[in-house]
Amino acid sequence: MFKDLYTKLNVTSPVAIIIVSLSLMLISGFFMTRITKLLRLPNVTAYIATGILLGPYCFGLVPENVIEGSAFLSDIALAFIAFSTGEFFTLKSLRKNGAKNMIITVFESLTASVAVFVTSYFILRLDLAFSLVISALAAATAPASTVMTIRQTGAKGDFVDTLLQVVALDDIVGLVAYSMAISVALALSSGSFGLANVLKPIGINLAALILGGAFGFLMKCLMPKKRSTDNRLIISIALLFAFCGICALAGVSPLLGCMAMGTVYINLTGDDKLFKQLNYFSPPILLLFFVRSGLNFKLDSLVGNSTIGAVPLVVVGVVYFAARIAGKYGGAFAGCAIVKKDKKVRNNLGLALIPQAGVAIGLAALGARTLGGASGEALETIILASSVLYELVGPALAKLSLYLSGSYSNKIEEIVEIPQGEGKLSDVDLLIRRIQEIQKEIPAREEKNTEDEKAFSEAAEEQYLAVRDKIKKFGGKK
Repeated sequence: MFKDLYTKLNVTSPVAIIIVSLSLMLISGFFMTRITKLLRLPNVTAYIATGILLGPYCFGLVPENVIEGSAFLSDIALAFIAFSTGEFFTLKSLRKNGAKNMIITVFESLTASVAVFVTSYFILRLDLAFSLVISALAAATAPASTVMTIRQTGAKGDFVDTLLQVVALDDIVGLVAYSMAISVALALSSGSFGLANVLKPIGINLAALILGGAFGFLMKCLMPKKRSTDNRLIISIALLFAFCGICALAGVSPLLGCMAMGTVYINLTGDDKLFKQLNYFSPPILLLFFVRSGLNFKLDSLVGNSTIGAVPLVVVGVVYFAARIAGKYGGAFAGCAIVKKDKKVRNNLGLALIPQAGVAIGLAALGARTLGGASGEALETIILASSVLYELVGPALAKLSLYLSGSYSNKIEEIVEIPQGEGKLSDVDLLIRRIQEIQKEIPAREEKNTEDEKAFSEAAEEQYLAVRDKIKKFGGKK
């Protein structure tokens, strides 16, 4: 409808076109969230839909050269996502329930990957390299929708604690699986499938992981406590960008390294304020990344006669969508059974692991760039299309899992545990009991005043009383 709009308006300046395109992406993404908010859908869905509408298959408001020139957004956005994930991997949290939750994570992630690989390679008879990469992408989960649902419902308990740790660990398994799969896929594509060709990319990723840890240590050294808030933001972003640049030169994903950077930093400093500060800064970058993903969405490939091998692309997408859900649920069920989790956790955890967006979309963009050609284009199209579907059904399934597991309730008699023998309580008594339960959970106030502060307070109180007595005495004489 608006294709060649810039030409018709005689706008020839590349700078003007880029600035106008970026502003359109930002403002359109924001307004689309107003619509999805009414439908109770996550923002990611709004951003991808915005990109599709602004792209070449709808209104064509963002030129092709801008879409191609903004490929770097994938690396930068994924760097922020991976770094923020490192916050969850403190030694304290890993020691508490890390072993059990890691077992559950490995089972649910790899079972989903195996399910997708079996259906892709053995049933649909797709290319081995393509089947390996798309099955590796099936392991990743999007924690944003699940976390948002937990906050909205106020859910808590063992199910919620397990879920949060699993979705945090989930992306690590997905990243490792992707790194191995893309290495094997490149070796297969080159026609020389030797051990060295497979181990070399894995070694490069391992080096990136170690380098990311070194960057985390450097970040800690450059940001003492006296460093101002503005300078902390500048230093952290500069280091993230520098690391992304090094990874781009080496042709490796920055994800594992940035995750290592965040993990090393949080364990050395315990400073979670930096992660919160970056979370305030990153939304526009993530918005542009997801909108660009929508712009890059090959709509004609999905709904047209495009094929991967001899199989229509839409069939591959539907099979991927269904196989991943079955693998996630079955793997989570098996993992919970092995570590002997409660029945409510075992039966419902898989439902909360359905959403897939950020990391998977970013990896698909990197995979498409690495594989190239029709395979790369098909990979990104399938992941984008399925991510939209996952984000449509994922939050509803996550809320259902929280309800079925008993992690939240709208009925006060189900929220408050009534001891046996007390009989039925009135609504007022139930409310009082609930308030008492909440009060028990509030930590006791600690006295933080030092001895000097106490002495100063006592002296000030004595001085105040002496002045007050003099004023009274003077007033009596008068």
